[in-house]
Amino acid sequence: MTLTQLEYVVALDTWRHFVLASEKCFVTQPTLSMQIQKLEEELDVKIFDRTKQPVIPTDIGVSIIAQARIVLREAALIHQLIAEQKNTMAGELRMGIIPTLAPYLLPQLFKNMSEKYPQVKLVIKETITEEVVQELKNNRIDCGIVVTPLNDTSVNEDILFYEELFVYVSKKNVLHNKKYVLPSDIDPSQLWLLEEGHCFRSQILNLCELRKYSDLHFKYETGNIETLKRMVDKSDGITILPELAVMEFNKAQLNQVKRLKEPSPAREVSLVTHRDHLKTKLIKTLKEEILSIVPKPMHKLQNKKVVEINY
Repeated sequence: MTLTQLEYVVALDTWRHFVLASEKCFVTQPTLSMQIQKLEEELDVKIFDRTKQPVIPTDIGVSIIAQARIVLREAALIHQLIAEQKNTMAGELRMGIIPTLAPYLLPQLFKNMSEKYPQVKLVIKETITEEVVQELKNNRIDCGIVVTPLNDTSVNEDILFYEELFVYVSKKNVLHNKKYVLPSDIDPSQLWLLEEGHCFRSQILNLCELRKYSDLHFKYETGNIETLKRMVDKSDGITILPELAVMEFNKAQLNQVKRLKEPSPAREVSLVTHRDHLKTKLIKTLKEEILSIVPKPMHKLQNKKVVEINY
């Protein structure tokens, strides 16, 4: 039994396809298949049921794969210990991030990391929170930047900052002349929201107490906050925007931004890792760089209240 064989087993479990798993391991499909078969012969068990498409683990295979993941994580600790002893900042850091944060953090984060730590390779996957958590558990990524709390004991949450939520109002809307907006002021028929699956959508529904409505203005589906803003500009509608999204607004756009009554609604943004995560030093550095981008007042929950999420 070798670490390479265990890597191939885990890759096949992760991707559930021999060709795709071999590509991720940078080997040919026959090589990966042969090594897994050799391991099965050595253990005298079938780890995968090859009659199913996609391939799935057998009952004993599920237990073997779980143990293989533990062994590979422990083996990877050796490389981490060596890197920390040498005090080097190098290697690959795989990160997941939700779409409502990516446009406002990634450009500056990439710039800072590439300038300060040229030997660190950032690999980013932009996706919804549910998939970030699943990718963490499957060891496809090392960390994620999502909105919390997740209420998942297998995931560690390290709070980064709090984003206040603002109402963005069309110049044609009756709320445009108001300084402060109450959730009860918001007409659900004029509200533009993200598509299903985004935690930000869930927070807005809770904030505006819209779960009791069934016929909302949700016919247009998008995962992009900038698109929502443009839809408001071209209509008499409204939407809710997080703080980072309004920070670069010009004066005219800021006139369309309205605050909600204090304590201001906010979302909690955290750096999440699996409970058995590695690359501690790289992740700590990533956290420091993110905090350097975000204004310091956002680091604390002052005069704000975190809006509930329904995961």
